[in-house]
Amino acid sequence: MSRRRPGLLVALEGIDGAGKSTLAAALVRVAARHGVRAVARREPADRTLGRLAQEASLRDPWTGAVYFTVDRFLARPALERDLAGCPLVISDRSFYSTLAYQGSALRRVQVRQLEALSRRATRRPDRVILLALDPAEALRRLGLRGPGRGPLERRRTLERVARAYRALARRHRWRVLDARRPPRELAETVWAGLSRSLPRPARVARRRPAEERT
Repeated sequence: MSRRRPGLLVALEGIDGAGKSTLAAALVRVAARHGVRAVARREPADRTLGRLAQEASLRDPWTGAVYFTVDRFLARPALERDLAGCPLVISDRSFYSTLAYQGSALRRVQVRQLEALSRRATRRPDRVILLALDPAEALRRLGLRGPGRGPLERRRTLERVARAYRALARRHRWRVLDARRPPRELAETVWAGLSRSLPRPARVARRRPAEERT
């Protein structure tokens, strides 16, 4: 008996405010219209670990990175279950987010250690989509959410992280999309690139009338 092929894991990356969560939801809807079941996941999975990670990142990026990595390790069984039961899993962030945010504030040797640790702790995405957005526009969008900002939602931080994301995209040959495009348009663009890698939905055979079968 052959084992079922695991689902496709697609990670959406980009600085805060780029629209990752919005695109993830739009992709789930597009997949459903095409008869493909998809689920969306979001990092960090544990809010407490996420809060500790962000707070620690300001004074000690390595500790912040470890918190995020622990969160992914603990969430891995749920991720694996989603991949076993669903053709498409959309993740709002992956370990590349930690490499961009915390990694860009660490020494090169620490970044290599962090990447090795991350690859052991969680599943590597099959595809990565980078939503590219100018930090100034990202901050404008974040301001629309309310007056409060997260510890890492600062212009200098976002500029540093945006540079790190561009370097990662070049290194790993990610697909880079303009985050200013409408979410529905972005979702259709991403879907067009993913659909060939997904199993076609099963077609229900039309039952012929009795007189045609005799």
